[in-house]
Amino acid sequence: MTRHKMRTVFLIFTLLLNGLFIQSQEIIALPYEKPESVSWEGGEKAFFSTIWNTEVVCNVSVPTMEVFRPAPGTANGTSVVIAPGGGLYALSIESEGNMVARWLAERGITAFVLKYRLVPTGEDGVRDLNETSKNNLEEFKRLISVVIPYSVADGLAAVKHVREHAKEWGLKEDRIGFMGFSAGGAVTMGVAYNATPESGPDFLVPVYAWTDAMPVQPVSADQPPMLVICASDDPLGLASGSLDLYKSWYDARLRVALHMYSKGGHGFGMRSQGLPSDSWIERFYDWGIAEELINPAGK
Repeated sequence: MTRHKMRTVFLIFTLLLNGLFIQSQEIIALPYEKPESVSWEGGEKAFFSTIWNTEVVCNVSVPTMEVFRPAPGTANGTSVVIAPGGGLYALSIESEGNMVARWLAERGITAFVLKYRLVPTGEDGVRDLNETSKNNLEEFKRLISVVIPYSVADGLAAVKHVREHAKEWGLKEDRIGFMGFSAGGAVTMGVAYNATPESGPDFLVPVYAWTDAMPVQPVSADQPPMLVICASDDPLGLASGSLDLYKSWYDARLRVALHMYSKGGHGFGMRSQGLPSDSWIERFYDWGIAEELINPAGK
């Protein structure tokens, strides 16, 4: 075998190993207090939703997070907790969770996909979401208001856990971010508004955040940098809430950026639509480097 062929074989073998390493499953159980006002039956459900055309998880009663580590020697010390969306009835675990985590891990960022507590549902949380929001809007709002404090508590516990174990994982304690989509964006902002020094993220990335579930609030001068992402044509009307989030940070003279795409709709996550919004995660990476939150050289 020639030296060139040996080098090619070695490169392919290395890439395969790196891919296997990034995709290896490592689940962390998070501490939580059992609520008195909410109860779940039947355990967590994971399935392919034909309504959303993607993998989902619902009926989450025990918070956990899956770790996606970069390949050995490629970690840069930055980490991100990812909160998928799903109306607090389900989690779009693939497009807004695992795919995001793999992309980040491939670029040296350690990612944690969070399963936070959701509204108790039956076998199909997506169907329950649609039926309740359509047929009994007041009950839908009530259930959301009851469960979201527990979802936020899970987000805070996730950041605290990462920070407590940062040194043993080779992570930087001051480069722990929180990224959330839709309802996960509501969790993101709830974490920001309720953080302590131990549980506070070092940067925030609310992606088409559901600000009805977590209204925009006045912010203090110690809030971390934030990148807001949304599309003007979001059919749920979330663009205005994203603008309000940006303005709240801007008015407080905090570090903030906004990417508002003209097209993209809602729930685009890592889906490819042939639109500029497809590259939102690359713009996040660029922003992270500019804000000195991500160092590609790992320093």
